[in-house]
Amino acid sequence: MFKKNTPLKIVLIIFVTEIVILVAMGLFMQANLSDIANKISTEQITNLEQVSMQIDNLFKKIDIVLIVASLLFVSIAIVLSLYMSRVIVYPLNKFLKSKDEEKSTEQIEMRKIVLHTTEGIVVFNREGRIELINPAAKRLLKISPEDNTFEDIFYKYDKNINMEKIIYLDNWTSTSQKINVDDVSLNVLFSPFRNSKDIPAGVIAFVPDITEHERLDNMRKEFVADVSHELKTPITSIMGYADTLLEGEYDEKTQKEFLGVISTEAKRMARLVTDLLELSRIDNNKKRIKKESFDLGKMVKDCQAKLAIEIKKKKHHVENFVTADVPNVIADKDDIERVVLNILTNSIKYTKEGGLIKIYVGFVYNDAYIKIIDNGIGIPEEDLNRIFERFYRVDKARSRENGGTGLGLSIAKEILDKNGGTIDIKSEVGKGTEVVIKVPTKI
Repeated sequence: MFKKNTPLKIVLIIFVTEIVILVAMGLFMQANLSDIANKISTEQITNLEQVSMQIDNLFKKIDIVLIVASLLFVSIAIVLSLYMSRVIVYPLNKFLKSKDEEKSTEQIEMRKIVLHTTEGIVVFNREGRIELINPAAKRLLKISPEDNTFEDIFYKYDKNINMEKIIYLDNWTSTSQKINVDDVSLNVLFSPFRNSKDIPAGVIAFVPDITEHERLDNMRKEFVADVSHELKTPITSIMGYADTLLEGEYDEKTQKEFLGVISTEAKRMARLVTDLLELSRIDNNKKRIKKESFDLGKMVKDCQAKLAIEIKKKKHHVENFVTADVPNVIADKDDIERVVLNILTNSIKYTKEGGLIKIYVGFVYNDAYIKIIDNGIGIPEEDLNRIFERFYRVDKARSRENGGTGLGLSIAKEILDKNGGTIDIKSEVGKGTEVVIKVPTKI
């Protein structure tokens, strides 16, 4: 790149060159005129004819000097032109070309970003006509080919969306508007923009899909409501029976009955709090997974032994089959034991007295599996897709009678996800339920 004062130097060179040539011509003419004057004064020239000849000779010399000076000036001009072309014009053109290419590249990259972003973007000029729109906006807003203006797109959703009001807001800020397009929720952000002269030039509409955010927010609200309800019910029972006992004297049988209810509700509340804390640790990634190698078949037998009293009470018949050569699994042993106990407990609870429960432990590909099949009451088909939701119960009244919190299957799925496993449930009302748990045998 040429230096900042290079053009000034070039002008000075040309100016000095012209001054030198003019001064040289002036000195040359002065010297020759002085010579002619001396010859006249010394009578070396005695008549007009000789003076004329001397002057003619002088002009011939001047012509020669002018020709030489012109050639010299042209040569200097050509050299300077070449120099300027090489030092100034060429770098300047190169610089301008690089700037144009850089600007063009930036525009291309920006256009790529706009076209491929998952959020919708629509740019309107001041008259409300579309200047730029990406595929995401066309898809989210269901824009048809005949929709070419701001009114065409947004007035069919909300008549209160006014472009002039957006452009000429007194505080010059952005505004948002929530609209629903079929089953999709959109929160459209309208942002006015100005041109280089600080004059309102149009509006940019950013169109994010907030359907999933709304779903999660609704789940959060439902979760808070469910927790409040689940805690309120046992607390109400405990307070009611406790106040009744305090109000009067009751026989020992009645006292035991009331205290039994208080104890049951307290335990139920304790289980709920324990499950909530477990979910909180999982959600906040505070639960540490301690993976180790262990025998899944032996664990299942141990779980069955821990539930032997409940199995005996309901007079169930449990069959346990372990396929030979099942490799050890790699997972958090306490976590997997909790899942197995939860599924077995559900089978015991929701199978009528004298029912049959079959347990299979086997191996397929890189996973060991536990399959638990019962001939219990089963689960309706319409509920199968929701059984892993928190606090979702197929039969709320019966679940509460059996001491369920509605969080067991949610926790089971979360635990298996953290350990790289899976859980799948098939069921038919009146015929029973089949649960398959898979646990990896390799890291």
